[in-house]
Amino acid sequence: MNWWGKILGGAFGMMIGGPIGALLGAVMGHNFDKGLSQTANQTSFGRQERTQTMFYTATFSVMGHVCKADGQVTNEEIALAKQVMQQMDMDASQRKAAIGLFNEGKKDGFPLNDVINQFKQEIGFRPNLLRMFIEVQIMAAYADGVMHPAEKVVLLKICQSLNISKHEFDHLCAMIGGMGSASSGAGRKDGSPSLKQAYAILDVKESANSSEIKKAYRRLLSQHHPDKLVAKGLPEEMMKVAADRTHEIRKAYEVIKEAKKF
Repeated sequence: MNWWGKILGGAFGMMIGGPIGALLGAVMGHNFDKGLSQTANQTSFGRQERTQTMFYTATFSVMGHVCKADGQVTNEEIALAKQVMQQMDMDASQRKAAIGLFNEGKKDGFPLNDVINQFKQEIGFRPNLLRMFIEVQIMAAYADGVMHPAEKVVLLKICQSLNISKHEFDHLCAMIGGMGSASSGAGRKDGSPSLKQAYAILDVKESANSSEIKKAYRRLLSQHHPDKLVAKGLPEEMMKVAADRTHEIRKAYEVIKEAKKF
């Protein structure tokens, strides 16, 4: 939690500023535009920590905005936000800040376009990290069991800004929706997805051969590898979220492997 300790200590890194800096600053009670000098910030707050701060701030504020898109935030969506915080094993100060960011995202006039543009500029060409970000947002939209059309409009807008294709979005929705259905009892008794859900999770057709299935499986595991994501700038506290995703991908692969007998 080195990056978080530096935030609490007042080191905000290379004059974060912008809408993301304003959001975190409002929640933390700091003015990011009046932080340390440029030189001091570069020394005390490295690129990795800066990216982690950006990811953390954008994730929870945008999550609040997505959940409010249909006009109300349900108890299930609030529970999902708290579940992500629990998975991240946050301490009290981190949970308080995450809830504050979630509430900022719920407010009218939340600057979604500005936040996403700054986030994209910071993350750059790191597609796996961008994908993890949108996956969390899709999880939030599905928290109450269904994605509302207004939530889908917001998510597609975000995907367009992040250069995530409609096909990739549809796959992520099918994957996350399938995982949710399996965990809610629509899958097998052992908690594994049904065969139909497994195909959706791996984004392969039922007619796919073993080579195609293995290739899709390896690709998804690589995209969600926790250590690789952290190296790209994912906050270490979110490793559990990524690890849970790889576990679900493995279960889907085993279901298909058993059915195809390879």
